[in-house]
Amino acid sequence: MMSRTVSSRILSSARNSIVLQGKGRLYSICIPNRNKIKWKLVFSKVHLYPAGSCSLDNTFSFKKAFRHTSTEEEHFSFQLSPSQINDILRAGELSHKILGLNGKSANSVLRFESNQLASNTPIEDRRSAATCLQTKGMMFGVFDGHAGSACAQAVSERLLHYIAVSLMSRQTLEEIELAVESMKPVLPILQWHKHPNDAEYREVTSQYYENLRVYWQHLLDLDTEPGFSLEEAMICAFKRLDSDISLEVQAPQENELMRNIALQVAFSGATACVAHIDGVHLHVANTGDCRAILGVHEEDGTWSTLPLTRDHNAYDEFEIGRLKREHPRSEEKTLFVNDRLLGILVPSRAFGDVQLKWSKELQHSVLENSSDVEALNIFQYVPPNYHTPPYLTAEPEVTYHKLRSKDKFLVIASDGLWEMLSNEKVVKLVAGHLTELNVQKPQLAFEKPVNLGYMHSLLLQRKNRGIASLDQNIATHLIRHAIGSNEYGEVDQEKLAAMLTLPEDLARMYRDDITITVVYFNSETIENYYRNND
Repeated sequence: MMSRTVSSRILSSARNSIVLQGKGRLYSICIPNRNKIKWKLVFSKVHLYPAGSCSLDNTFSFKKAFRHTSTEEEHFSFQLSPSQINDILRAGELSHKILGLNGKSANSVLRFESNQLASNTPIEDRRSAATCLQTKGMMFGVFDGHAGSACAQAVSERLLHYIAVSLMSRQTLEEIELAVESMKPVLPILQWHKHPNDAEYREVTSQYYENLRVYWQHLLDLDTEPGFSLEEAMICAFKRLDSDISLEVQAPQENELMRNIALQVAFSGATACVAHIDGVHLHVANTGDCRAILGVHEEDGTWSTLPLTRDHNAYDEFEIGRLKREHPRSEEKTLFVNDRLLGILVPSRAFGDVQLKWSKELQHSVLENSSDVEALNIFQYVPPNYHTPPYLTAEPEVTYHKLRSKDKFLVIASDGLWEMLSNEKVVKLVAGHLTELNVQKPQLAFEKPVNLGYMHSLLLQRKNRGIASLDQNIATHLIRHAIGSNEYGEVDQEKLAAMLTLPEDLARMYRDDITITVVYFNSETIENYYRNND
């Protein structure tokens, strides 16, 4: 059991945190973060479905036996066995190895490993991974929701389809459209790689498909071959999906469940980071404060970090300058208040969040014509100094990188990881884990006579080489270190247990939802590319 001193400190910190409660919608909390106090906007819980319909509440949530519901100290215990800790940490694990002919991969992606850990209940993060079937490449996405998980859920289901359609040739689009018109089987667009617990909005799948069809019809209506570059395709897909999210909630809808989902998707929000990998060509599109980095193994044996994204928030000078250019000079001092967009939102780019995109009149009209918005925990909130919307965009920033044989892995993660670990620490942990897995189990070659000192030396060698890794999944390894590391960078079991058993209303003060996908590259395939194209 964790010491009473530690538990008292956590409870005292939580009770002394300042909470600013808004009208049922927005509030801020104080998050202790690496010995500093960091303010971050969070949102009240939003239930995705009315009573009697399906729910996502249990997706990757903690097992109820482990998680406390009371913050009273006498009801508080941090006791977890190692196996219980592992059960919680590994519940969302996903891994997939890319195999080609003869069991070998000719793909530049060797394998990927992913995991999630909830802080919010239900978790507001989402992830996606898929292979493009009508075009080349694979895609990986991480989506960080706020004001509930509705927007992140919708974007995780839809965005990769929009990107794939944007990349298709005119001929492929015509074939798909003809099949739909003729009510014949349609060529599959993506092969998904999902965790068994990954949720879906099954009730609105047909509507989502119809709107995707409207998009590819629009591409076919263009006078020329679509011919987007990959960067243009990703930008177009991000912007078109965000536009569809906005239009869907404005359209008349007789089905109450579909209407409610559209409302919750539009009035919640999500940041997104998506990587598209085709051979040696890596494109990363980022909207918001998820992050992608490369782990690079240098010729001298050291590891370096190559950031592929910028965090879109009030700490980024480029974002501040962009918003100042888009709005009158009279608003310069009110665009960012307390390091948040209009004093409301931490990221300065996101899907959804129509409260920061629509006019006051449109917000009022849509909510006025919706009968049960209060039951959905949606309220009209117009921040001060809201004069020239939109203030928020879903347009991504796209980075291109040509993979080299020394580029060993890509890490995409929500900000819950980056708040806890630096880029360099993440690369160091992944590299160390990769080294462990590459070390073959040594044979114990005994010299005669065998004595205890010699045996002890051999066992220490095995231990120092890191033979037995606690977590096979690298994303789990990162999460374990993110929430359980002490000031020396070592995992403290007591701290880990405490962070996993904090009550729901306390957990968010100490950590955010964490979602991680690590993509390992096939160095041999990359080397062959350069060898054949010299």
